[in-house]
Amino acid sequence: MYNGGQAGLTFWSPNVNIFRDPRWGRGQETPGEDPAVSGRYAAAYVRGLQQPYGGRGHHGGHTRLKTAACCKHFTAYDLDSWSGTDRFHFNAVVTPQDLEDTFNVPFRSCVVDGRAASVMCSYNQVNGVPTCADESFLRGTIRGKWQLEGYIVSDCDSVDVFFRDQHYTRTHEDAVAATLRAGLDLDCGPFLAQYTEGAVAQRKVSDADIDAAVTNTVIVQMRLGMYDGDLATQPFGHLGPQHVCTRAHQDLALEAARQSVVLLKNDGAALPLAPATHRTVAVVGPHAEATVAMIGNYAGKPCGYTTPLQGIGRYVKTALHQAGCTDVACQGGNQPIAAAVDAARRADATVVLVGLDQKIEAEGLDRTSLLLPGRQAELVSAVAKAAKGPVILVLMSGGPVDIAFAQSDRKIAGILWAGYPGQAGGQAIADVIFGHHNPGGKLPVTWYPQDYLQKAPMTNMAMRADPAKGYPGRTYRFYTGPTIHPFGHGLSYTKFTHTLAHAPAQLSVRLTGHHAATASSLNTTTHLGRAAADVRVSHARCEGLSIPVHVDVKNVGDRDGAHTVLVYASPPAAAAAAHGAPARQLVAFEKVHVPAGGVARVKMGLDVCNGLSIADRDGVRRIPVGEHSLTIGELTHSVTLGVEQLGV
Repeated sequence: MYNGGQAGLTFWSPNVNIFRDPRWGRGQETPGEDPAVSGRYAAAYVRGLQQPYGGRGHHGGHTRLKTAACCKHFTAYDLDSWSGTDRFHFNAVVTPQDLEDTFNVPFRSCVVDGRAASVMCSYNQVNGVPTCADESFLRGTIRGKWQLEGYIVSDCDSVDVFFRDQHYTRTHEDAVAATLRAGLDLDCGPFLAQYTEGAVAQRKVSDADIDAAVTNTVIVQMRLGMYDGDLATQPFGHLGPQHVCTRAHQDLALEAARQSVVLLKNDGAALPLAPATHRTVAVVGPHAEATVAMIGNYAGKPCGYTTPLQGIGRYVKTALHQAGCTDVACQGGNQPIAAAVDAARRADATVVLVGLDQKIEAEGLDRTSLLLPGRQAELVSAVAKAAKGPVILVLMSGGPVDIAFAQSDRKIAGILWAGYPGQAGGQAIADVIFGHHNPGGKLPVTWYPQDYLQKAPMTNMAMRADPAKGYPGRTYRFYTGPTIHPFGHGLSYTKFTHTLAHAPAQLSVRLTGHHAATASSLNTTTHLGRAAADVRVSHARCEGLSIPVHVDVKNVGDRDGAHTVLVYASPPAAAAAAHGAPARQLVAFEKVHVPAGGVARVKMGLDVCNGLSIADRDGVRRIPVGEHSLTIGELTHSVTLGVEQLGV
């Protein structure tokens, strides 16, 4: 902690890169593949870290900060090490369209909505230019368009990387000039400390360049109160070690883990298990006694762990434990699968805990397969075949796993995905298995089959499919092939229905200033003989331009539960064809708790300029005119967008 001299006040988090490829080792750090989800997560994460207070700044935000957040890694960074290509040498070739409607979306939300104090540029190049030396990105977009009030920092040693590994500049001093003139303020590493003086002496860097970088960095320190004297007199000066592992904090860790569990399969309502019926439970698999594996990467020191075996043991009379594998890799002929099979034969129910860990997916380590490691699948199938009672499969992983074999195995009644659930993960898993908590989590990424990997090299950054080349596209917004589980999938122990309570059928888009008096603001594009009309977002009056959507969610089951209402939008077909727009994209989501037999009304506003706009091939945001289709569970509703009558 800062007050105890054990930490600083700037946290280089959150990671809001889009989880574009299922193999990415750092996907576990991110909120998933969807730009809207990632953007909302980014802003909420930043607000939670920074907790701004005090007087108002230039753009309406509070001037003082509890801590300073940093959104990373800008931009199109989602390859660590794959098939001979690593992040230090990778040139991400990205279209303006994909930058605008996918990769940059969460960063914009970080800065514009969350008012983050910092943004970190990444190791990779984008279209031949290192992101930490790209003036159009740093000065033009982050500080210019988005109006960052804070500093821009390099990923650690990024400046040295683009000089030494990418050979982007001829000399050290040229590298200093390239990054400072581009808009970098702070170097994580010694490069600027070593070579900036020489760059100044050679007149490659001016005093004004250095003044700007120092000012942007020191202002954040001032906003944090680092120059305000005695800590005890400051608003957070009372915080100390006694506030770290409080009961409230540990309860929150448990609740977060519970809410993150996703129920993927529940044949015959096998779940939840009943302690009175399932008195003896076999707990097998390499993650049965997971501790460190549950916290993933970039985690703090836990207050203490509850393993899955311990959590399940609190519900049953007897827990029969066998690892089934010597470790998560589960390779070689000496795996104790037979002992796990024997335990399953003797138990009233069997819980098999398998998945991945940081030796399989991590920073600097992308996967080469979507299958379970080593002999884990063999373990699962053997245990399922021998078990006399229901078999529940629990997966721990950051990325998706091809579990088609288990999905189709009738002996495996239930499947849960727990992600990396944190220190209380074992208790959370047990609470779901035995019905103390009704699962309501949804998958934040598409779960692809293994053969997807042969069609989509990690180095291909294109989001959109290219059927002529056999390229399938990426994420639910552009990929239409087979899945193991789709984005947004997640079952419950109860059932919910939706009724549309209110939503308009038409809405007019008003134009700004002189654009309201000229027909040229209405753009028409013809593609394959079909005309698509739209207006630029920059020409629209976006303030208050929202579609109210009210949905009644009814719990028609016999258990209380939480449900997430997901609203997807599809643009007019002509616009989708003309501009390569997503077939559908998430535009709103809200979670609501509904008691058994109850009804709850969820009121959402769909931001037209953000949610219903699309990016054209030049990266220009446009609002398609015509019929937009909204999908909410089993419901569909059409909203026709028109343009306020043009003319004086």
